[in-house]
Amino acid sequence: MKLAYVAAALLALTATPALAKEFVVKMKNQGAAGAMVFEPAFVKAMPGDTVRFVPSDPSHNAETIPTMLPAGVAPSKGGMNKEFVLPVSTPGLYGIKCMPHYSMGMVALIQVGKGPSSNLAAARAVKLPPFAAKRMTPMLAQAK
Repeated sequence: MKLAYVAAALLALTATPALAKEFVVKMKNQGAAGAMVFEPAFVKAMPGDTVRFVPSDPSHNAETIPTMLPAGVAPSKGGMNKEFVLPVSTPGLYGIKCMPHYSMGMVALIQVGKGPSSNLAAARAVKLPPFAAKRMTPMLAQAK
């Protein structure tokens, strides 16, 4: 009988997935990096984690940059002034923008997995509006 309990306990432990993390990113009119920012703008996550974009000021959204996604990941988009929840399961880099403030540099980068990111070279080659590129370049330098 004890052996059955031990076997059941071991099965329960091996069948339980690792606890996924949730990261919260605020969409702000003003932050440490200036006007129209995501905070934090660079997130390192693992497959299975979730990134929740929360509007702390009005007139923002969060959506993926279609040309800055791992292969096979479909673009997704949050509504204006709405939370946008992005579950990340595929390793690689996910570029994020606020569409109304994209040209003002409101971008973020999520690195999923420990790296190296298979789409790093492609992400670095994406043409962004000048101010968005200015903010994205240091984030891409941190990515692996």
